[in-house]
Amino acid sequence: MPKIKPPARSPHIDMTPMVDLFSLLLTFFMLTTSFRPQEAAPIETPSSVSEKQAPDNDIMTIFIDKDGRVFFNIDNGKDTSTHFREKLLQKMAEQYKLTFTPKELDKFSKMSSFGMPIKNLKAWINVKDPKDRDKLQEGIPTDSTDNQLAWWVRMARLTNLGAEVAIKGDADTKYTDVKKIMDLLQENKVNKFNLVTNLLREEISLKDIPK
Repeated sequence: MPKIKPPARSPHIDMTPMVDLFSLLLTFFMLTTSFRPQEAAPIETPSSVSEKQAPDNDIMTIFIDKDGRVFFNIDNGKDTSTHFREKLLQKMAEQYKLTFTPKELDKFSKMSSFGMPIKNLKAWINVKDPKDRDKLQEGIPTDSTDNQLAWWVRMARLTNLGAEVAIKGDADTKYTDVKKIMDLLQENKVNKFNLVTNLLREEISLKDIPK
């Protein structure tokens, strides 16, 4: 009598634990991920080639849009407990005889680049509608009578001695506008900085720039 063979069955893998794990990981990343705030102005950087990548932390960035408006940003550093942005705003408030509440200082520490006269900074921090916030972004004064950008750079260097400096200019920005910022940096003893091009950087020295 022939031997009866049981029907062949394909191997079965229970995916239920995998689905549960995926759901837990997805929830974790959704709760812990912090999105980068929108920059003050859209800037299309010029194309370039660089082997070095801009640092993610401890960097002071000066933005120049195609109209020559200037914006500024500094991060809280690798160790966020240092609260560099809060300390910087406190120093600027002392310089310009202004007052910011602890809540405003904390809110400012979580925001991104900005560009307006410092007298309008409190309104920018407290505005609720993002469209109204964008209207205040008219650029930081850089004229000789009240060069507020120079004070932001000076105070930022005192706040975070290890911060690198970067210039992020639009591809259509006039060279004279960029040169003006370079001269300002040199006046504040910043002789080495980074030019941001397509999210990469090229390290140069002011002595390499033709007069």
